[in-house]
Amino acid sequence: MHKTRDLLGHVYMTAFLIYLLVPLLVMGGAAFNDSKLPTIVPWVGFTDRWFIDLWNDTRVWIAFRNTILVALGVVALAVPIGTAGAILINSISGRWRATLYGLMVAPILIPGVVIGISTLLFWNNFNVGAGLHLSVLGQVSYIASFVMLLVLARLQSFDAGLEEAALDLGASHSQVMRRILLPHLYPAIGAGAAIAFFQSIENFNVTLFTRGGQDTLTVYVFSKVRSGITPTINALALLLILFTLGLAIWWELTRRRKARIEAARAAEARRAEEAMA
Repeated sequence: MHKTRDLLGHVYMTAFLIYLLVPLLVMGGAAFNDSKLPTIVPWVGFTDRWFIDLWNDTRVWIAFRNTILVALGVVALAVPIGTAGAILINSISGRWRATLYGLMVAPILIPGVVIGISTLLFWNNFNVGAGLHLSVLGQVSYIASFVMLLVLARLQSFDAGLEEAALDLGASHSQVMRRILLPHLYPAIGAGAAIAFFQSIENFNVTLFTRGGQDTLTVYVFSKVRSGITPTINALALLLILFTLGLAIWWELTRRRKARIEAARAAEARRAEEAMA
């Protein structure tokens, strides 16, 4: 029974990985096929022309630059807003806490089309035209909620007695915030920043209605699909996948190196204690 369960688990995991990876492999293979259609069947021949066309496409690089700028702007606003909201919710109790929590989570449940149109109409009342700045504001209105949820979850493990002890010892509220609370929240803040960044990069609905005449990657790909998609999109997607994979490998290697250093320091400290004993 135990062996059968393990076998089924391995079969399921293999099928799951194939289901995830095969479409990516097909998409990446199409970037090297000398065909005007993004496909690997039939295979016409190996080529790098689609990467050359991608390199010479000025519009895609402008869209890429705009995407990064918007994502950085979203991170700069969503992280402090979400963190402040989490701290506020954690500091109150009763009915007001539930009400405030519901208000801050509600934007996640609203369709992106509604957020995009609402952002455009709202700021038009103040004579603020469409553009990338409105894309940032529209995305922050719901991405900040993701940051808030992460930070709020981290706050559940925070010992409020540390704040009280620091205040009793003469620390100011700003010192407690900088030296006690924020260091405890840094992992959640970092994760929130990463989620905000990637949520902004893949956003389409809000950006489509608020961008004005500017392009982002998602809008660029959408326009290419409407006008006639070519394997340059496959080349772009393959480069993004390789970049993400390289970043993940670098992060994991860095984490393991730090873990080895900390383990070596802990072992050295134990040996020092044993020698002194």
